[in-house]
Amino acid sequence: MPKNIVYIIIVVMFLLGYLRYFEYRSLYFPMEEMEYTPADIGLSYSDEYVMTDDGMKLNAWLIPAKDSRFTLLFCHGNGGNISHRINKIEILNSLGVSVFIFDYRGYGRSTGRPSEGGFYKDALAAYEYLVSERKVPYDRIVLYGESLGGAVATHLALERPVEALIIESAFTSTPDMARELYPFFPTFFISSRFDTLAKIKDIRVPKLIMHAKEDDIVPFNHSVRLFNASSEPKRHVVLKGSHNDSHQDSRDIYSSEIQGFLKGL
Repeated sequence: MPKNIVYIIIVVMFLLGYLRYFEYRSLYFPMEEMEYTPADIGLSYSDEYVMTDDGMKLNAWLIPAKDSRFTLLFCHGNGGNISHRINKIEILNSLGVSVFIFDYRGYGRSTGRPSEGGFYKDALAAYEYLVSERKVPYDRIVLYGESLGGAVATHLALERPVEALIIESAFTSTPDMARELYPFFPTFFISSRFDTLAKIKDIRVPKLIMHAKEDDIVPFNHSVRLFNASSEPKRHVVLKGSHNDSHQDSRDIYSSEIQGFLKGL
């Protein structure tokens, strides 16, 4: 083989490796340290572990609410860990709903390394744990997906029966986000898809889609496209504030819309 061909192959392999590394570093921001627990804000909870079918051990919290009709299976976003959702947990608990929130592989005290396929397995394991171990009926489970977790929750809603789906600040797909954030990035090389837009059209349960117009990370138009692709019953709610703080910046709207949505189920 001519040397110039060998050099080209080496360069191409190096570039592909770099692109994969760049994609990974741009998509996943796990943190190991647990900064808070529900007990820090006066909530009782149980610290639990869930095993996935490929041997990962996931840390989770179950925060019960008195006389709760539903349990929210919370799929968080791509940064931090479950301890960084403590304010959102407090709001949801105040609405009289139990919350089961888990850390994906590689996040917090969960084992493994983040990946799209791994996240789907993690959410499925959390669901099966709720149904099998905690004896929560499927029609009392509401999926909640935050940011990247919206893709995870939507995927799970296709895989298992649930009562409803709530997604907040979610994007349409990874390639769509890459085109907006990194116009120079060749999206055809992206291995992860997290294609919520392609999947949400097949979700038949009630859907609540929330997004802040001022979102500084995921543009608001992503929620519009997701809403337009969704079948009825569905509701689109406009929040105020930034990507990570809209639940606090528009707490009244956030709380009342979720409460009203759950009451209507």
